[in-house]
Amino acid sequence: MSSPASTFKFLHAADIHLDSPQRGLDRYEGAPVEECRGATRRALENLVELAMAEKVAFVVVAGDLYDGDWPDYNTGLFFGKQMLRLRDAGINVYMIRGNHDAQNKMTRDLKLADNVKMFDHESPGTMVIDDLGVAIHAQSFARQAVWDNLARAYPRRVAGCFNLGLLHTGVDGREGHDSYAPCTLDDLRTREYAYWALGHIHKREVLIEDDPWIVFPGNIQGRHARETGPKGCMLVTVDPHLEVASAEPRWLDVVRWEGCKLDASGDRDGDAVVARFNDELGGRLAGDDGRLRAIRVEVIGTSPAHAALASQAAKWTNEIRRAAIDAGDGRVWVEKVIFRTSPPRELSEDLLADAPLAELAAFLDELRGDDARLEALRAQVLDDLVRRLPVDLKEAFDGPGRIRGLLDQVGPLLLDRLRRR
Repeated sequence: MSSPASTFKFLHAADIHLDSPQRGLDRYEGAPVEECRGATRRALENLVELAMAEKVAFVVVAGDLYDGDWPDYNTGLFFGKQMLRLRDAGINVYMIRGNHDAQNKMTRDLKLADNVKMFDHESPGTMVIDDLGVAIHAQSFARQAVWDNLARAYPRRVAGCFNLGLLHTGVDGREGHDSYAPCTLDDLRTREYAYWALGHIHKREVLIEDDPWIVFPGNIQGRHARETGPKGCMLVTVDPHLEVASAEPRWLDVVRWEGCKLDASGDRDGDAVVARFNDELGGRLAGDDGRLRAIRVEVIGTSPAHAALASQAAKWTNEIRRAAIDAGDGRVWVEKVIFRTSPPRELSEDLLADAPLAELAAFLDELRGDDARLEALRAQVLDDLVRRLPVDLKEAFDGPGRIRGLLDQVGPLLLDRLRRR
């Protein structure tokens, strides 16, 4: 086996979820529907352009290229076109299937370009790139729910090679993800590979840096408000001694989802809250890179503006959205505004001077601390309403914690209104 004469590079990507449907966007006034729905395609194009610009030796994709079975062949045709661009640049792509595009989920198929190498789903295998001295070990998912520890059956390292493991896994368990192909860090270490290119977890995470590198690159494009921050792939440089010289993120996303918490504690009214948002947005846009920003705003704090915000939530939500349009020149979209403020303490004490209001406040405090009663309240009062809501709105009523949050918002407003009667 010959060793490489010089340094080479490769890209590690995962969880592309090409043509992920982005359901529910149509319900939002002013939502950039087409831009969001085309975001995974544009991010894949960015991946291809990065590979060519960096003159990488190859690209690995650690599962979930597709979001699921294709509704038609356009998804496969688009992917094929991008792979031909890489073939023309002399770049091969090594892939595995994950839980979303497992072998038994894909009823449609197109022949892959000859520079795309898909690993088998029946057992782990090894592909050797002779001129680089690289051995890639991997196994695809046969079905969506793989509960076996695939890593334990991976081959031992190939002597004299840069050994790279490709695996779609919930290694050591990760919050918010099913623990498919579960394994431990020790399972991975015992293979004695130089780099583990993992997939399945959508947040970038370097589990171990060096000896070996074990990395989740995250997905290349955030798809909703729970997938915030920069998204992309890892650019890995291997030195002539077949060791990782560096592994650095490269951002590929075209729509970036962000959370924005506004502390309205010092704000007298809704206009002051909007001005605070403007200031926050100005700081974020100072280094604007042209990406569309999709922002979820959460207004918090014990604030004199609480009554105005709670009683006219729709008005102040749209004032914040208008401010985003003005400041962002069409490149900022406020996906949702959540108000979680409370009235100032001195106001609360004034309210509680009234005995009936004090009794009501004590009842609300008692209720918010009792999970069983909160769940009973939800079942008795809200179940019929919740059944009629769109899927993405039902989460606001899911579990005692959510109901407690609603009480925190409406309780002070109710007390204030009763005091004014």
